[in-house]
Amino acid sequence: MDLIPAPDRMERAEGFLDLGDGFGIEAGPGTEDAVRWLRTTLGAATGLALPPKKGSEYDVLHLSVRPGLDAEAYRLVIAPHGVHIQGGSPAGVFWGAQTLRQLLGPDAFRRAPLPGRTWRLPLTEIQDSPRFGWRGLMLDVARHFMPKDGVLRYLDLMAAHKLNVFHFHLTDDQGWRIEIEKYPRLTEVGSWRARTKFGHRASPLWDEKPHGGYYTQDDIREIVAYAAERHITVVPEIDVPGHSQAAIAAYPELGNTDVIDTSALSVWDTWGINPNVLAPTDNTLRFYEGVFEEVLELFPSEFIHVGGDECLKDQWRQSPTAQQRIRELGLKDEDELQAWFIGHFDTWLSARGRRLIGWDEILEGGLAPGATVSSWRGYAGGIAAARAGHDVVMCPEQQVYLDHRQDPGADEPVPIGYVRTLEDVYRFEPVPTELTPDEARHVLGTQANVWTEVMEDHARVDYQTFPRLAAFAEVAWSSLPAPDQRDFAGFERRMAAHYGRLDALGVAYRPPAGPRPWQRRPGVLGCPIQGPPPNR
Repeated sequence: MDLIPAPDRMERAEGFLDLGDGFGIEAGPGTEDAVRWLRTTLGAATGLALPPKKGSEYDVLHLSVRPGLDAEAYRLVIAPHGVHIQGGSPAGVFWGAQTLRQLLGPDAFRRAPLPGRTWRLPLTEIQDSPRFGWRGLMLDVARHFMPKDGVLRYLDLMAAHKLNVFHFHLTDDQGWRIEIEKYPRLTEVGSWRARTKFGHRASPLWDEKPHGGYYTQDDIREIVAYAAERHITVVPEIDVPGHSQAAIAAYPELGNTDVIDTSALSVWDTWGINPNVLAPTDNTLRFYEGVFEEVLELFPSEFIHVGGDECLKDQWRQSPTAQQRIRELGLKDEDELQAWFIGHFDTWLSARGRRLIGWDEILEGGLAPGATVSSWRGYAGGIAAARAGHDVVMCPEQQVYLDHRQDPGADEPVPIGYVRTLEDVYRFEPVPTELTPDEARHVLGTQANVWTEVMEDHARVDYQTFPRLAAFAEVAWSSLPAPDQRDFAGFERRMAAHYGRLDALGVAYRPPAGPRPWQRRPGVLGCPIQGPPPNR
């Protein structure tokens, strides 16, 4: 029973339960989402109607919420007469249903039943619960836009791996992807670029056709509702004060107009760290308050991500306006000016019952009182934040940035960064050993990040993300031993079955033997980094 992620405890008995047309569902209160998913998704794959069925112990799937369990924990019992799934909450029931699907075999991941296929479940008892409450995937749709259906597909892939936080990177220098009714030029102008660099920023190649797109507010509502039905929280990211050229191209007054002619800027068409950052003015603060007002209406998540990374401060150093603001506020330097900028939105969000989260650069110049840190530049930012009493999501670039290459081979498509193999990801440990138990409690969890500069379509996203996301999901969910003691050989054996599930789902993953011919990008310049990555 090759389950991924591995459950806490599993006991196998002899025999099977065969599922026939009479197999139905008895659903208790709070299990409605799981029932709907079972009938639409599992029902489509198996051809079983799964009708309501009450008062019978035979040929029935009993679903119930059991308050004695932890919120996302579940208990799954497959007996000769039927199946029981109990969850500590509706989410726990749903995760139990995901395990049930895996036990039915790879064909249960298809969208329609294969002719002549019969369905049976191994007699089993499983008790399971996640290690972390934050098990995330960040998807960058700003560099390369992913249409709505692709986003919904990734929510399904997350649910299949028991991931529960979708970090939605919606804005950057290369595109603004969310409709803001108060500021229509953000999408009219900011969502399209004239051309796109193909490969690393040093590549001489260009895709000369315009690229872009955005999600309407109704698209966002649909995405959020679709995620919620799968017990996934969508955390939006609106980048400030760096990574903002698309917004400045749409509204030039947002930039440092006393340093450059911001009216001449267009949506950026290449990659790297952009010097054009937001001006630290009251006008900019009011503008982004207007943006966040609409964002809060669309996203009910506790956390709102404000970026805060890679903000080059050269323009602020040259700007009389920025320097005047530093003097007025009694700040020491430009780092403290950024901390003031982030602190403003920490206070603003807190007043509205939300929590600010940002990349670990928000530590520079002093961390806002309520801020949570996404630790991406290794572990150091997370360690510093946790020791200071702030919550942390661990996502170190050297370990779980899935845009980094998977193999040192010359045929890897557009090789970026360090080699991070499936085994490397499986041996990733989110909680630094330097933290005391009290400090470690500030580690909310972990997430894998998918930056799409060199991923021009969903097949490239699939290739970089899978199969490594399966290893990451086990790290985030399962209670694994220390990294050097983990049974990677056993995980590989289970992956042999999991590849069949990914095939049935149509995932264009990297095969263990290397890229298929059409997955390669010969002649497209990447930026590989040689040697092992630093551990800290």
